[in-house]
Amino acid sequence: MKAVVYERYGPPEVLRLVEMAKPTPKENEVLIRVHATTVTKGDVRMRSFTVPRAQWIPARLYLGIRKPRRPILGMELAGEVEAVGQNVTRFKPGDPIFASTFEVDFGGYAEYKCLPEDGLIAIKPDHVSYGEAAAAVGGGMTALRCMKKADIQPGQTVLIYGASGAVGTNAVQLAHHWGAVVTGVCSTANLDLVRGLGADHVIDYTQEDFTQHGDTYDIIFDAVAKFSPARAKKALKPAGIYLNVHKDSHESGGRIVRNEELLALKDLLEAGTLKPVIDRTYPLEQIVEAHRYVDQGHKKGNVVITVVQ
Repeated sequence: MKAVVYERYGPPEVLRLVEMAKPTPKENEVLIRVHATTVTKGDVRMRSFTVPRAQWIPARLYLGIRKPRRPILGMELAGEVEAVGQNVTRFKPGDPIFASTFEVDFGGYAEYKCLPEDGLIAIKPDHVSYGEAAAAVGGGMTALRCMKKADIQPGQTVLIYGASGAVGTNAVQLAHHWGAVVTGVCSTANLDLVRGLGADHVIDYTQEDFTQHGDTYDIIFDAVAKFSPARAKKALKPAGIYLNVHKDSHESGGRIVRNEELLALKDLLEAGTLKPVIDRTYPLEQIVEAHRYVDQGHKKGNVVITVVQ
């Protein structure tokens, strides 16, 4: 099978397309023929090893001290079940699925991936393309997990900083669905996009500082973890809630809770409440170009990689 690997940390050019053996599912695994995956900020951080200084040692231990321990990136995927292990009952060959690979050493940048039957894997909604399904997983589950902590009520005012990113585009749609009055903060080029996702108000952060308006909000969600919490809290109401994607995306409850989140995401996709935003699509052979683009830091929503046509 074709796969993209990286054997050292560095720029996009460290990624190489290679041929390797097709995996065989264990008795409790399903073999997925991958149709689509994505390039996330997490992928480019791992590839380049650009992590905050405070996280350098634990990140090295997890990712690999001298070289990557997990040579195939790709944190989410969508595809078709090609084969199942003898003890698998939830899935059968031919099932269209979407899944997170975060707990199984990543691996979306390949034509095939084995996943545990009880992992973060679900049947893909019929009307959602493979590219959209792959793009929905990470940003959608993260936004849902964070935003549910605020228990948003109809009529509340919600500000989302970084509203045009993979997490932010989902957060805007969720807050709008729950009846909030939504303000999205993004760059000039993305104002129309965020407005189209359901934001009642948009603020261009290159021109304005929302903390200087005098407006206050019931909930402020920093979907990119780039705004100072102390500054953000200046625009909160006295009993307001501040959410940060890094701090509040950590879940508790283990795999059962995570599977429930993925199924909740599936329901939202099926209902049309969430529609993944796709900025660009590249074939697997152009993975270097895709990483170069994401490295620029200006992607809107998601960048999708088509693995199998």
